[in-house]
Amino acid sequence: MLLAEQLLNGLQYGMMLFLMAAGLTLVFGVMGLINLAHGALYMVGAFACAVVAASTGSFWLGLVASLAVAAAAGALVEMLVIRRLYNRDHLDQVLATFALILVFSEGTRWLFGDFPLYLKLPPALSGAITLPGGLQYPFFRLVIILVGAVVALGLWLLISRTRLGIRIRAGEADREMIGALGVDIAKLYTIVFALGAALAGLAGGLVGSIQSVQVGMGEPVLILAFVVIVIGGIGSIKGALVGALLVGMTDTLGKAVIPGLFARVMDTASANTTGSAVASMLIYILMAVVLLVRPQGLFGARV
Repeated sequence: MLLAEQLLNGLQYGMMLFLMAAGLTLVFGVMGLINLAHGALYMVGAFACAVVAASTGSFWLGLVASLAVAAAAGALVEMLVIRRLYNRDHLDQVLATFALILVFSEGTRWLFGDFPLYLKLPPALSGAITLPGGLQYPFFRLVIILVGAVVALGLWLLISRTRLGIRIRAGEADREMIGALGVDIAKLYTIVFALGAALAGLAGGLVGSIQSVQVGMGEPVLILAFVVIVIGGIGSIKGALVGALLVGMTDTLGKAVIPGLFARVMDTASANTTGSAVASMLIYILMAVVLLVRPQGLFGARV
């Protein structure tokens, strides 16, 4: 029963990471941009959801706001800042997007202060349900798993079955050629960046319902999102999904199992401390192993 619960926790955590990593890998794959500000857009979505939900009393409107506000912020950032970085080297991109982290963090602190905000789930999403086998599991965590699956399917359909998806794939392969064929590259890049930002904002809104919404909440998740896309392969939505699930399962099961293994050879307090430290390293060990075997990631294109 405990193992089943931890597997579900890992799946939920992986789906949350996928929502973050999908937008990040999409932007890097199509635009060749290292966007450190992606975590800030995650934070923007969480704050938008919390503020609108508190003002209107509707969590659903809050989720819509997390998508809309993050997408609008992403589009604005792309047009004002990011557009000037496409022909610059990655160091310039890193410095500029790191500066955006500071701007968003301080701007959010100025607007909302340092105190965290909290989201209250509607009754329809609260409580636990009984799964086969008698396991009681929070219903909202199952909703996050479902949302992640729907987003994954939607992105696959978008990329593989729509005209916009054809342009996105073509832009990833040869941006100069599709520009010569008459595609508005600037508009395409704005759409892609806004889509990535919207996914990050949605992740922020959902996770803000489990944790507190506070300034700086996006940076730890951003690090894990980069781990996910390195494992899965930069530019691959499929890789982002598989990598996110691997990271989610590895992190969750490691924290649940490893302290117990150490407890067999040392006292409980030391086992918990050592086991937690080792468990937190597992995802980075996983990344190192994948890079040793496949430097381009599990589903990345060979170079």
